[in-house]
Amino acid sequence: MRSRRGGHLVTVASVGSHEVSPTAAVYCGTKYAAWAITEGLRLESEPWLRVSTVTPGVVESELAETITDDTAREAMAAYRAKAIAPSAIARAIAFAVEQPDDVDVNEIVVRPAAQR
Repeated sequence: MRSRRGGHLVTVASVGSHEVSPTAAVYCGTKYAAWAITEGLRLESEPWLRVSTVTPGVVESELAETITDDTAREAMAAYRAKAIAPSAIARAIAFAVEQPDDVDVNEIVVRPAAQR
């Protein structure tokens, strides 16, 4: 990227980087760290490096199936009942990357319309 004097770095964080929920403090903390480090990179880099953070809400995944605690698994399954497809996140990333070189999309929050 330096030799080309151009490039685009995209970090996928989570809406957990913007809000903390009970039992998810560590998860939210790691997502905030991803957001903060990416924002720091944006501020500290030359303008030729575009930097974006995509912060998804609830997205379809196998996460709920990996939880061993029955209560937590049921809660996660209910939480994920109105999840959006991963392709929605891919489209958001494509939107940021496809902008002209002089446009830097810093952050996109993508979540299901039903997630409040």
